[in-house]
Amino acid sequence: MPALNTFVRNESGATAIEYSLIAALMAAAIIAALSTFKGDLASAFSNIGTTLKNNTQ
Repeated sequence: MPALNTFVRNESGATAIEYSLIAALMAAAIIAALSTFKGDLASAFSNIGTTLKNNTQ
């Protein structure tokens, strides 16, 4: 019975699950933000590439 009580009181697994849920929510938020600004990001990187290409020739 003491082993069962120790197992029930152990909260380290719950903490790991909480951190994984936080990481998953953060990943979903980053993906949503990047997909929202996809066109703007593509345009910005295209402009940066064009500027670098023109200034290094």
